[in-house]
Amino acid sequence: MLMDQQCLFTPGPTPIPERVKHAMNQPMIAHRGSAFPMLLENVSTRLAPVFGSKNPVYLISGSGTSALETAAANVIEENDNVVVIVTGAFGERFASICEAFGANVHRLNIEWGKTCCHDDLENFLNSINTKIKAVFATYCETSTGIVNPIRDLGFVTKQKTEALFIVDGVSCIGAVPMDMERWNVDILVAGSQKALMLPPGLAFIAFSERAKKVIGMCSTKRFYLDLNRYIASYEKEKSTPFTPAVSLIFGAQEVCKMIEDEGFENVIKRHHLLKNMVRAGFTTLDLPLLTCDDDASSTITSVITNNEKTKQIKSGLEKKYGITIAGGQGKLKGEIIRIGHMGYCTPFDILKVLSGIEMTMHDLGITNLLGKATSKAKEVWIHAL
Repeated sequence: MLMDQQCLFTPGPTPIPERVKHAMNQPMIAHRGSAFPMLLENVSTRLAPVFGSKNPVYLISGSGTSALETAAANVIEENDNVVVIVTGAFGERFASICEAFGANVHRLNIEWGKTCCHDDLENFLNSINTKIKAVFATYCETSTGIVNPIRDLGFVTKQKTEALFIVDGVSCIGAVPMDMERWNVDILVAGSQKALMLPPGLAFIAFSERAKKVIGMCSTKRFYLDLNRYIASYEKEKSTPFTPAVSLIFGAQEVCKMIEDEGFENVIKRHHLLKNMVRAGFTTLDLPLLTCDDDASSTITSVITNNEKTKQIKSGLEKKYGITIAGGQGKLKGEIIRIGHMGYCTPFDILKVLSGIEMTMHDLGITNLLGKATSKAKEVWIHAL
């Protein structure tokens, strides 16, 4: 066995395409030289359609969490009232970040594995008798594998409040539709190591003109994550206020080319197919899915491990077959496995991970399953052609 061949199916980081690796390996340039402004402007404007933004996308050297903190730090002031929709661990992280900046956080807690629907948010907003500065939501909740109906939630936010609508798109932007203006999204953030097919280390943030005004008036103390510095630097020089991750930005430029070559609508359709293949495959393995089909993300699938044998799937898959998937987080730790299928992922990759899971379950003494998940997934693929 060539066990040095490792296959990555986590919700992030995700596999890096060879052409993106090659792009990141090109000679370094000076970030205060003449070439960098052209690179930054090229990437910022070409990412805009992926973010559904009419404005350039700003790049910050940092993790996805730095993007979440940027969104909060540039809007929240001490004692502001904000609503955070919590559908899992990353909604809870957004709430904790808001609290760190002194906000009065009104948590709309949704059962893990479920989405927040239009009525949930409308009823919650109706119950709050105070002015809300911002509503925070998670597009794809990585810890559970649900995708929230952002368009509906944005509509309710605009209808019921004057609040900004701020969305965490870290684990899905680049694979799902988004229209910031029509969906009433004021700030949208993402990270590089998910559907955007890059290593960790870049954070992305897009915002509306309305959000830009709030950012300009926000008195909260911040330095590295002060968006006013990034706006001024970009508008004046097409640059960044601090040293950027130049190699990653070269890689982001190649990612833009890949998305354009495939066509963004086709990227979205491919991820929908991958989701359907994974979910169909698991229906044959007697492993319950955490989410219903309507709530399920096209970038990650969560599966309940319902006995001691199936709880060993993750470790057995990695040790014997070199395939890495993720376990549960927070209250779901030890209760689920999570399969990432975003970015540089094809239907053949889905057959690989399902085949590995079939083999691992056979190794664990769960027999008569070989070929069942892969056959069902193939049927879904064939019907989609």
